[in-house]
Amino acid sequence: MAAAVPATANGTAERVPTTDAGAPRAVAFWLLACCALVFAMIVVGGVTRLTHSGLSITEWQPIVGTLPPLSAQDWDAAFAKYQATPEYQQVNKGMALDEFKGIFWWEYFHRLLGRLIGVAFLVPFLWFLARRAIPEGHGWKLAGIFALGGLQGALGWFMVKSGLVDDPRVSQFRLTAHLSLAFVIFGAMFWVALSLLDPRRTAPDGARGARRAAYAFAALVFAMVVTGGFVAGIRAGFAYNTFPLMNGHVVPPEILMLAPWWKNFFYNMATVQFDHRLVAWTLVFAAPVLWWIVCRTNAAPPRARIGAHLVLAMLAVQVALGILTLVNVVPLPLAAAHQAGAVVLFALALNLAHAVR
Repeated sequence: MAAAVPATANGTAERVPTTDAGAPRAVAFWLLACCALVFAMIVVGGVTRLTHSGLSITEWQPIVGTLPPLSAQDWDAAFAKYQATPEYQQVNKGMALDEFKGIFWWEYFHRLLGRLIGVAFLVPFLWFLARRAIPEGHGWKLAGIFALGGLQGALGWFMVKSGLVDDPRVSQFRLTAHLSLAFVIFGAMFWVALSLLDPRRTAPDGARGARRAAYAFAALVFAMVVTGGFVAGIRAGFAYNTFPLMNGHVVPPEILMLAPWWKNFFYNMATVQFDHRLVAWTLVFAAPVLWWIVCRTNAAPPRARIGAHLVLAMLAVQVALGILTLVNVVPLPLAAAHQAGAVVLFALALNLAHAVR
């Protein structure tokens, strides 16, 4: 902590504590490091799902589960628990122990990364609190983010638990909630970090239209994440592997085949994939409009114009990754890159919205 030493009326020095001018930047860089860990968590979580590894660990042990099986007996015990699950009985009957280890490690690293994020957030948070280095008004925000992290861990187990019953697939609703909350946590930390690095609190005059457009675009990117969660949840990416048409149709005829009608939006592969494509097409048309609005706004700061360029470029990359993932029937490297691209696009959209806030 820095200190100012003004003189008193009788000439003696009086030490008055002040806030360290570098503290906001230190807190911001710590939050950005946590964002990088959440980014890795989202990508590893996607790989865990794509390799069907998520149900390999049948218990939730936040503390004891930090250690993996360390002996042959430990591996036999873990494998025996997995053999009692519906996934083994219905999908992986006859799987060898070495094959089980392959899926176990993905889920283990996913959970271990979650624990690491908790420690990487909590320990520096307490340290900054003890040093009174957290800028005024941000302490409760950071405490709320930590609470969301705890909720995310519980939600992850709630999701896994849904696949340990009769049907060896996790609920698409719980998976989408788990994915969406990860993006909310990432976005909250990223936004607070940006606010600490650029503490301006009012939008410049004349940037109101750009601000509204940027906020709407960021919300639309989040909507794309939600629809992508349902695509992943019911494995809709393994159907209709053609582009731009869906097996020769703009709107597939199976889109409303389930009754009641609302079930199509959550259980019908045709509808779920169509919704994800529809949001993607909306983004494709919205991004150039957003870019034009920001670049023609004289009051928009240079950071906003650079942000608009980056959003436009990243959206092109993300759409290309999505198309390649689809037409190649969801290969692991492309699918993981597509999920990573969603995080990058979301971050760039938030950065642009923050620049014109």
